[in-house]
Amino acid sequence: MAEPAHALSSRFAPYPQTHLRRAALFLQDAINTVSLASIYLLFATGMSLVWGTTGILNFAHGSLFLASIYAAHIVALETTLSFAGAIIVGVIVGAVLAVVLYVVAFNLVLRRVRDKASAELQILMAGIGFDGLLVAIIARNTLSEPFGLSNTTYRTVTYDVFGAFVTNTRIYVVILALALTTAIGVWAKRTRSGLAMRAIGVDPEIASLMGVNRGRMTLGIMAISGALAGLTGVLLVYVSAAVVPTTGTNLLIKGFAIVVLGGVGSMTGVVIGALTLALAETIINTYTPGTWVNAVAFGLILIVLLLRPQGLFGKKEVRRT
Repeated sequence: MAEPAHALSSRFAPYPQTHLRRAALFLQDAINTVSLASIYLLFATGMSLVWGTTGILNFAHGSLFLASIYAAHIVALETTLSFAGAIIVGVIVGAVLAVVLYVVAFNLVLRRVRDKASAELQILMAGIGFDGLLVAIIARNTLSEPFGLSNTTYRTVTYDVFGAFVTNTRIYVVILALALTTAIGVWAKRTRSGLAMRAIGVDPEIASLMGVNRGRMTLGIMAISGALAGLTGVLLVYVSAAVVPTTGTNLLIKGFAIVVLGGVGSMTGVVIGALTLALAETIINTYTPGTWVNAVAFGLILIVLLLRPQGLFGKKEVRRT
């Protein structure tokens, strides 16, 4: 029998080194999958929240994510910024931009267009236009080069867990993702404002007659969605060290795939969708050259649309809940 690996705990001493190595690799894949799924979960939750309650498919969600990172990057260049400070900047910028987007674009479309199909199309185009504008501005200012938050006071610490490695950043990402998505789920089901939000998704006209302020509620939903995009951006930078102007667009496609896979408006569906996509990408990156990893999201969209258009946990009714 081979000697046990030095990096592993003595509890594995009776097992051959090959078994230890396989166990460590499996654990590392699990860590990578869960941390990546947590990033996807935070991002896709914001998309699903807006789409499932207001019917707005916000294709500018990726640019909100990118602009939040860039704002934190600029602040970090001018002053000393901590981990919590970077998160606060990202969350505020994401929330403000989302509200501005709704006021100057989405709300005007909804007021002027009576036909639902036309409104959805125009909202989609407005989101794409807003996204392109923000991405172009950031690409010009950064010369399309990678940028991040290297000037903050935050330091990454790596832990050895039975031969697998996990950083403190990945631990924070998982904790925040679980805590926030659970809180949003409880809020949506157990509070009056959460029930009002769901009522808008079922029937906005009846909800208004029941005293729900649609405008104020929609602004709040957009702010939460933007804040989640900003939080995701800051956390992803700390995990991957840097992003490029196209990162938001790539993540938008994956977020869309997750929402479609899980079902629009379903928190359970978003969780399952995020885990499914993260697991598929981890397997492809680990056991293949990884050239097909970006095709996974498109493949999932195609398969779900063909086999189950409403998603795994979506409803068959036309109205989204």
